[in-house]
Amino acid sequence: RGWNRNTSVAQMRLDWDALFGYDLPPEFAGTQTQPDSAQGVPVQWITATNARLDKVVVYFHGGGFQVGSLRSHHELMVRLSAASACRVLGVDYRLAPEHRFPTPLQDALAVCKWLAAQGFRGANVALGGDSAGGGLALSLLIALRDAGEALPVAAALMSPWTDLSASGESYVSRAAVDPIHQRPMILAMARNYLGKDGQGEDRDPRDPQASPLFADLHGLPSLLIQVGDRETVLSDSTAFAAKAQAAGVQVQLDVWPGMIHVFQQFPRELPQAVAAIAAMGDFLKQHFEHSV
Repeated sequence: RGWNRNTSVAQMRLDWDALFGYDLPPEFAGTQTQPDSAQGVPVQWITATNARLDKVVVYFHGGGFQVGSLRSHHELMVRLSAASACRVLGVDYRLAPEHRFPTPLQDALAVCKWLAAQGFRGANVALGGDSAGGGLALSLLIALRDAGEALPVAAALMSPWTDLSASGESYVSRAAVDPIHQRPMILAMARNYLGKDGQGEDRDPRDPQASPLFADLHGLPSLLIQVGDRETVLSDSTAFAAKAQAAGVQVQLDVWPGMIHVFQQFPRELPQAVAAIAAMGDFLKQHFEHSV
């Protein structure tokens, strides 16, 4: 509420962590959290008491590529570990404006390479992410496919940011009911993340590596996409799901009535958030169980 044009990114990060970085509820007190380094990228293993150790969900937090952290998304990852009954590996990828596109994607690829060296690849791995992190997870899948690498078995995504040009109709149709994002804000975050090209021009927000909506989507693994009906970013999910399905990808799109952007971060206030996380867990367990 207090942010304005003069609020520094450093202050925004502190505020975001303070908003979401509270202690875990008693039912998750037994969860283990262990920091690690994946080829220099800080990561965090999160292991719920019921988690199997041979499967992992690699999780990319949201925050417009500028805020968000393993602290702000700790409880969400803990709940996802418990719901999916497997470990979660949270990725602390580098953020803009210090590290602009394509640095987060490079960090994501480094983490996958590190995991593969430890025997986690293909059927042993799924992806998760919200908002910018959801878009990053999709960009990672496309990059892995293009490189001929083994793909994760599935991805569970919350309100993924797939279109940095903010061209969807929901930026107009949902503007009056979205309390978080408006199109000018989205475009400003995109410019800050993308930066300039070698000629000093703004990078193209429709670059397929940055905006997976504009990529070739064939050959991707099964996807679950959850999104709120009150989001200006709704079209990023609906348009992506439609294009992926047309390319032969198995996509489950769940549009939650009355919900806002990444409502899953409010499980203490919203029963819908608890139900959505449980649904993600069921989706991931099903795909892990049927993988070879």
